[in-house]
Amino acid sequence: MSDLLTALALVLVIEGLVLAVFADRLDVLLASLAEVPPEVLRIAGLITAVLGLLAVWLIRG
Repeated sequence: MSDLLTALALVLVIEGLVLAVFADRLDVLLASLAEVPPEVLRIAGLITAVLGLLAVWLIRG
């Protein structure tokens, strides 16, 4: 359970860093994401999730 909470905390850290670094460009980023078809975003999300799962599997092996 502590691994799950640690992973969620790291997600918050990464999200916070992205917002802090790209705060002035966030509106442009969100506008460009709004133009991408949902199917492409869905596939990109699934690929990212699989890569993350593979990374955890390799690291925790």
